[in-house]
Amino acid sequence: MTSLSEHLQTDWQAMTANDWIGTVLTVVIFLLMIGAYFFVFRPKNRDRLESMKHIPFDEDNQNTGDQHGRQ
Repeated sequence: MTSLSEHLQTDWQAMTANDWIGTVLTVVIFLLMIGAYFFVFRPKNRDRLESMKHIPFDEDNQNTGDQHGRQ
């Protein structure tokens, strides 16, 4: 059985441009998700986020141009 360090060993010089782009993009998205979690779960932002929780279901805010029965 191989050790964990042998299993996770990376040949950095053999990585192509696509490998580097994917690695950097993965790390950036991971950091953005951590930032979003801290923003959402911070108690200071609770009232502001609670006031916006019904926006997806509020039909009055939609401006679709459909005027069937609306004035």
